Amino acid sequence: MLKILIVDDEVLERTALTKIISSSSEGVMVIGEAPNGRIAIEMATEHNPDIIFMDIKMPGIDGVQAVKAIKKTNPGIRFIMVSAFNTFEYAKEVMQQGVKEYILKPSRKQDILASLKRVSDEIFEESKQREEQQNLRESLDRAVSIAQKEWVSTVLVNQVQDITFDEWGQLLGVEITSGYIMLFSLRSKGKIELTAEEKQSWYFWLKDTLNSVMIKQEMMVGPLTDSQVPVLFLCKKATEKVHFKTNAQAVIDNLNSLFEKKHFNAELRIGVGLPYNHAPELNKSYLEALMAIQHLTKTPNRKYLFAVKQGSAELPSLSGVLEIEKKLLEAIRQGDVNQVLFIFESFATMLAEDKNIKGALVKKSFDEMFILVSRMLHDLGISYERTPAVEESEDIMEIFEKGKAHLLAVVHHVQIWRNDHAKGMLYKAKEYIETHYAESITLELVAEYVELSPYYFSKLFKDRFGMTFIDYLTEIRIRHAKAEMVDPGKSLKEICYSIGYKDPNYFSRVFKKHTGLSPTEFRKVTVS
Repeated sequence: MLKILIVDDEVLERTALTKIISSSSEGVMVIGEAPNGRIAIEMATEHNPDIIFMDIKMPGIDGVQAVKAIKKTNPGIRFIMVSAFNTFEYAKEVMQQGVKEYILKPSRKQDILASLKRVSDEIFEESKQREEQQNLRESLDRAVSIAQKEWVSTVLVNQVQDITFDEWGQLLGVEITSGYIMLFSLRSKGKIELTAEEKQSWYFWLKDTLNSVMIKQEMMVGPLTDSQVPVLFLCKKATEKVHFKTNAQAVIDNLNSLFEKKHFNAELRIGVGLPYNHAPELNKSYLEALMAIQHLTKTPNRKYLFAVKQGSAELPSLSGVLEIEKKLLEAIRQGDVNQVLFIFESFATMLAEDKNIKGALVKKSFDEMFILVSRMLHDLGISYERTPAVEESEDIMEIFEKGKAHLLAVVHHVQIWRNDHAKGMLYKAKEYIETHYAESITLELVAEYVELSPYYFSKLFKDRFGMTFIDYLTEIRIRHAKAEMVDPGKSLKEICYSIGYKDPNYFSRVFKKHTGLSPTEFRKVTVS
C-alpha cells in the first residue's frame, strides 16, 4: 500500500484530491493533508510517504522550497506538482529536482489518476527490480558458498582438477598465490557425546565467527563431518605464504578467545597444514592438518598445532599414498569390489615392504584413510558411521585384515545404496518437484529434502533421468502452463505466477524456447 500526502493551501483542493484518490485508486492510501510547505516538511519526516501531491504557490515556504528540503532527508519520495500557473520557469525549477509529473489546476480527475498511476507504476517497478537484484545476490551468494564447500570437499579426497587458484582469483577479484588447510575439531569434554544439534550449532558459529575475524584473508569453509570442519585459507600475496603462520596465529588466537566466551560444553582443537602453490597439492595440506589434530589428542594441554614437513621415514612416498587413496575412493564410490581389493592390497604391500613402518604409523595411515572414506560417504549422502578399532599394539597383518573387512563392508553398503536408496531418493525428489513446482524451488532445497549433497544430487539426477534438475522443473512448469491456457478466463500473467515464475517476460522466453511458440501464439492455436 503506497502512502500519499496532499499539500495545498486551499482546503477545498486538498479535500477534492483526497476524495478522488481514495475512491478511485487501489493500492494507495492518503495518510494526511498539509496546508503549507513547513507542515509538509514535518509530516514527510514523520510519516515518510511514498508520493506527495505538492502545490507550488503557497505562502511562506512554497512547493519548490519544500521539495528541496524534503529531498535532502527523504530522497526516495516521489512528487506530483500541482499549480494554477502554466509557466516554464515553475516546471523547469521542479524538473531540476527530479520531479517528472506536473498537473494544472483545476485538475481533471483523469489527469490526476493518470499521473498517480504513472508514478505508482514506476515505484512498483523499481521495488520489483530491487527485489530481483536482492534475490539474485542471495542466489549468487548461496551458489558461491555451495561451490566453495564442494571444492573444499574435492580437496580432501584429492580430486582437484577442474579449477585453479587463478580461476578462483578471478571469481573473488583478487590474485591467489597459494593456500593451506586449517582443520577445526570439536570434541566433548566428558563421556557424553555431542548431539547433532550441538555440532550444527558450533558449525554455524564457526562460519559466522571466521567471517567476522577474517578481514584481510580469503577463505572457504568446508562441510562438517565427524565433528571436524576443514577451512581453506587462500594467500593473496607471495609474502603471505612466507608469513602464513603469523596470519594463522591471529585467526587461532581470536577464535579461541571467542570460543571460550561462548561456553560450548566442548574442546576446540586446531591443526594447520602447510601452504602450497598449486590447487592439486592442497590435499597434502589437509593430511598435514589431520596429522596435527591426531597429535593433539596425545597432548591434551595444547589447543593447536602447526604441521612440519614430513621426512621420508615418516611414511612411504606421500605422492604414492595420495594416488592410491584417490583410486581407492573412486573404486568405493563406484561400488567396484574387485578394484577396491586390488588397490587395497597394493596399499598394504607398500606399507608392509617398508622396514621403517611400525604399527603406530600403519595405524595412523589407516585412520587417515578411514576418515577420507567417511567424508566421501557423507558427501554422497550415505549414512555409515562404523569404523574399525585399530590398536597400535596389533600385528600389522591383523590391522590389514581389519582394514580390508571394513572396506568390503563399506563397498557393500554403497552398492545397496546405489541400487535402492539413491533411486528411491531421486523419485522422492521428482515427486517433491511435481508437488512444489509453483514455489521458489531450488536444487539446494530439493537436495536437502532428500538428504543428498547438492553436487551429488545434481549429478545423480542427470545420470538417472537424462536431464538436469532445472530442465525437469521447467518441463513440469511448461506442462502445467499449457493446461491452464485452455481456460480463456485466466490471463497469461496469472498463469505465469501460478506455475512459479515471477517475471512474465522471462516466462514468455522460456515458453517459446520449449514450444516454439510464444504463450499468446500457443493460446490462439489451442483455443481456436
